[in-house]
Amino acid sequence: MKNKLYLFVFLLQVLALSVHAARVDTVFVKSPSMNREVKVVYILPDKVVAGNPQACPVIYLLHGYGGNARTWIGVKPELPRIADEKGVIFACPDGKNSWYWDSPRNSAYRYETFISSELVKYTDEHYATIPKKSARAISGLSMGGHGALWNAIRHSDIFGAAGSMSGGVDIRPFPDNWEMKKQLGELAANEAVWDSHTVINQVDKLKNGDLALIVDCGESDFFLDVNRNLHKRLLECKIDHDFITRPGGHTGTYWNNSIDYHILFFCKFFSR
Repeated sequence: MKNKLYLFVFLLQVLALSVHAARVDTVFVKSPSMNREVKVVYILPDKVVAGNPQACPVIYLLHGYGGNARTWIGVKPELPRIADEKGVIFACPDGKNSWYWDSPRNSAYRYETFISSELVKYTDEHYATIPKKSARAISGLSMGGHGALWNAIRHSDIFGAAGSMSGGVDIRPFPDNWEMKKQLGELAANEAVWDSHTVINQVDKLKNGDLALIVDCGESDFFLDVNRNLHKRLLECKIDHDFITRPGGHTGTYWNNSIDYHILFFCKFFSR
């Protein structure tokens, strides 16, 4: 009897695994603006890869400085299971150390154009998506948190929801860090450029309701102050948003937890 019970449990486990048929695709997406291919990891739910695919919303996830297209599946290995459970596509592009701008100094770095135009177009053309802003969200960690808000605020006709986890949402206190001056020049000689390329100064472009926004940061994070300042600025501009701080630092452990809140927030937005 005991052996039969073990066999029954084993078969249930196999069945449970077979129900989740998410697929991870690694593709190279041509960027006409940069005249090269960009690596992108797609995590596709069973609804999309089934014989009769159903259209699903898309969450774009941006990595941080030093990361790559596989960063997010490393931070959150459960993403394929979550894709199946929630019925969402995750798209994770390689943004190098671009900060996701169109660099005013380097024409080889046009990552705003890539993320908000070329990648969205490729995704909608190659996968069963819902090609509307009401079914698109974007988030990221650290540099990617900056990139997600930068792209979403400036392209709120493309993205309906956006988030930032431990984001560098005001770059100016960190003029010598993370290769930003390669893209913008030295801060002392290019203050106007730095002012115009920091997320906190993009808030004026928003009207309340343009984006569903979620911003969070760990209480031990070196970006905590700039995130609190962004929260204050959004309040001053009367822009509705969720703002969360919780114990934690600038770590994978924090982001592994944080992404759950962002996915929940985005799925609530998609179901409106």
